[in-house]
Amino acid sequence: MHPDTSSADIRRRFVEHFEAAGHTAVPSAPLLVDDPNLLFVNAGMVPFKPFFLGQETPPYQRAVSVQKCVRTPDIEDVGKTTRHGTFFEMCGNFSFGDYFKAGAIELAWDLITKPVADGGFGLEESRLYPSVYEDDPEAVELWKKITGVPDDRIARLGKSENYWSMGVPGPGGPCSEILYDRGPAYGADGDFGAEDRYLEIWNLVFMQDELSAVRSKVDFDIAGALPKQNIDTGMGLERVAFLLQGKDNMYEIDTMFPVIERAQELSGRRYGADPVDDVRFRVVADHVRSSMMLIGDGVTPGNESRGYVLRRLLRRAVRSMRLLGYEDRALPELFPVSRDRMAPGYPALTADWDRIAQVAFAEEDAFRSTLRAGTQIFDNAAVETKAAGATVLAGEQAFALHDTYGFPIDLTLEMAAENGLTVDEEGFRALMAEQRNRAKADAKSKKGQHADTSVYRGILDANGPTEWLAYETLTTESRPLALLAGGAPVPALGQGEIGELVLDRTPFYAESGGQVADAGRIVFDGGVLEVLDVQRPVRGLVVHQVRVLEGEFVSGGTLQAEVDPDWRTGARQAHSGTHVVHAALREVLGPTALQSGSYNRPGYLRLDFGWTTGLTDAQYRDLETVSNNALRADLAVGWEYMTLDQARDWGAIALFGETYDDTKVRVVEIGGRWSRELCGGTHVDHSSQIGTIVLTSESSVGSGNRRIEALTGYEGFAYLARERDVVAQLTGLLKTQPDDLVGRVGDLVERLRAVEKELEKGRLQQLLAGAGALASAAEDIGGVGFVGQVVEGAGGGDVRTLALDVRGRLPGDRPGAVLVIGVQDGKPSLVTAVNEAGIAAGVSANTLLRAAASLLGGKGGGKDDVAQGGGSDASRVTDALEAARAELARR
Repeated sequence: MHPDTSSADIRRRFVEHFEAAGHTAVPSAPLLVDDPNLLFVNAGMVPFKPFFLGQETPPYQRAVSVQKCVRTPDIEDVGKTTRHGTFFEMCGNFSFGDYFKAGAIELAWDLITKPVADGGFGLEESRLYPSVYEDDPEAVELWKKITGVPDDRIARLGKSENYWSMGVPGPGGPCSEILYDRGPAYGADGDFGAEDRYLEIWNLVFMQDELSAVRSKVDFDIAGALPKQNIDTGMGLERVAFLLQGKDNMYEIDTMFPVIERAQELSGRRYGADPVDDVRFRVVADHVRSSMMLIGDGVTPGNESRGYVLRRLLRRAVRSMRLLGYEDRALPELFPVSRDRMAPGYPALTADWDRIAQVAFAEEDAFRSTLRAGTQIFDNAAVETKAAGATVLAGEQAFALHDTYGFPIDLTLEMAAENGLTVDEEGFRALMAEQRNRAKADAKSKKGQHADTSVYRGILDANGPTEWLAYETLTTESRPLALLAGGAPVPALGQGEIGELVLDRTPFYAESGGQVADAGRIVFDGGVLEVLDVQRPVRGLVVHQVRVLEGEFVSGGTLQAEVDPDWRTGARQAHSGTHVVHAALREVLGPTALQSGSYNRPGYLRLDFGWTTGLTDAQYRDLETVSNNALRADLAVGWEYMTLDQARDWGAIALFGETYDDTKVRVVEIGGRWSRELCGGTHVDHSSQIGTIVLTSESSVGSGNRRIEALTGYEGFAYLARERDVVAQLTGLLKTQPDDLVGRVGDLVERLRAVEKELEKGRLQQLLAGAGALASAAEDIGGVGFVGQVVEGAGGGDVRTLALDVRGRLPGDRPGAVLVIGVQDGKPSLVTAVNEAGIAAGVSANTLLRAAASLLGGKGGGKDDVAQGGGSDASRVTDALEAARAELARR
């Protein structure tokens, strides 16, 4: 591969081309995005969406970026085509009211066709086909004028291909794609639907329309023209890379194929030898890279939302390696290869490698355990299917294995074939479709949740940003700029009414960075407003939600804004306490224990961090000790403003998923290098002012994520005082000293357990004492001695013991069957047992169990001699016994 065609060089050439044309280079935003419509950044324009929606004023007129993106709707098609991948890099140039169609076309065409020696990509013009929206004659003329491309080389396409919108009311417009003709081997001449032949490498969106009543991608109303015409483009780096590198698809480029090469070495199979294996190799290459990038940006595996996507990617990669014949731990072999290829563009992968590896490798270990557990579930399902005389595993069983146990469907198909069974794939797909439809309906219900910020935007444009003084003072004399109720301006608020107030200056902290907003009041001539909440709906504007406590508030005059000093003190203690606990956590567990989220209010803090196991008692104690030693040391707390790059060089920690201003960030440090974090919150001046840090819990909040909760300041002391009172009460009741309390309680617990065991032993003996009477009273049903009994208060273990004991007392030379149903805490449990003579006569414990369990809302399984199950409806136990009798009678 020529060095001028590497992915790193393509990325560099793209940025340099547009920087030379006056564009500001903007670093890639994290993959996590705060958007109700998106799990991840899925296009290069997403970080600029507030500018396109008019929610914020862009600080530049032209921008260029190479944005990390993840798309997962087509995950099942990954590896099957040259186009579908989950992680990709989108190179984009953007104009905010500056150049428009002509400028975008000229800049794109110049870069693509310019010789490599001159900084371009050097693609042959004869292979390039522009496409336009069929109702955009202006674009046609511009393409011909600027590029010299003849009319018959310009494809006219409809709305579904060449009209862009976000799927919600807002900006939209026609677009032009640049298609690369890969030749007749990939499809028919002029068939622009043949995407493998006419490969889209760049899309130029001409944002010119204001859309309303958006019903679908191709069904919407155009309310009018946008006030400013904008440009949003996206060039797929991977697609350009495989063209320039002479490869057949994106999986064979320099940042991905080395993973396939390593997978070949591990599996002993060869890429290109088998089309089925080729798909698996590509899945591995794609999913390893995508997973690594997601973990790098703070995602941890879980069962919902982003965590579920990551878990699925990791498990599909591991599963694909298994299908290639490699059953050892695969990710420790593959992840480093992907890291080494991606790190030149994303050096944080190397810096944060220990944490990334820990998360990924732990998930593979968990999945390997899941495979073992799922195999047992499958084996039971297969036995049950065969016992019923069927050869098809039910679709609902395959779906349960997939949905509940994370068992891949292809593994279920493979194991079913090994057992001489097939799978009801149609039923499985139907259930999967239902699940997807529910997810789509939920996502659709969230569409349109971009808040209408135009009223706030207007206030900001008219008055400028709020003078925000939360770091300097607790009180300000302020002037009201706007009063809103229900999202619209109002002249006044009556007593008890709630509205939104914008001031020219404010001392109130607006909720952000995990810290809740300040509480307090605003005093006006003739009354008082209670401040309920403080937010920043658009950047630079602080909005107070207020309730009128006294008087009638008419906007105007001079106001006194007053933060509750006790509230602010508690908030400062909690936020600084969060930083202390985070630093202590890394000291106790190591540098890979990084915060993934936080929340703090006066006296309370909550810190989430990526970790795969719970803290030991010793680690828990050490964490609290290290935290309080930091308070005792009275460490200085300070903050500085610097660029994001300087903050990183300084060792400051950024919160995953947060977006930071690259020109200026605030770094808060406690004890110098001991704790340095990017943070906009309010803090104490010395660590001793936190008072105390009392850990109250450590728990799991999903696979690979833990949560620490703690109290600070007065609330921490109050908590300890309550515990002291409890200890005093217990020592009084037990007539012992505090130092002996644990031993005394331990002795009482052991004595209680011993008594409970004796009671249990006596209860079981009493239960079994009736086994002989039950056996002797067996009823004859079709020549089979049958015992059916309901036992109140018996659990599963007792039921099994009684059923086996009764079966042992039945005459051995006569067919016999036993069904015992226990009911404990309203839940039935069942055991059927059949003797050898009964089995010889064709009686099956499994068959009897299914007949009874189906009436109790449950199921179960086992063998012909013993089967066990449970249910959810204990009201029909009599009917269940009758169903077993009927099954015997039909034999």
